[in-house]
Amino acid sequence: MAETVVLKVGMSCQGCVGAVKRVLTKMEGVETFDVNIDEQKVTVKGNVTPDAVLQTVSKTGKKTSFWEAEPETKEAPAARMQILNGTDAIVLRVANRSTL
Repeated sequence: MAETVVLKVGMSCQGCVGAVKRVLTKMEGVETFDVNIDEQKVTVKGNVTPDAVLQTVSKTGKKTSFWEAEPETKEAPAARMQILNGTDAIVLRVANRSTL
């Protein structure tokens, strides 16, 4: 089954990008990969395990770790507005979602 592995890799130049691409091209099971130097992000898809991809990319000597998912932010409570006639909206009341 195909797996997607996302890594954070410290890359500072095109030589770094080339090194990562070389090891991934040789890695068994890799179907596709994307190396983004701006985001310091490497995405690998294929019949691979996350640990194997991490170890393979680490062989380049670049600092490598699993990409951390964005922390969930607490959304602002939903607001309810009553709008009067006219071109501009006027907020008459804002209610917390738990009170709706």
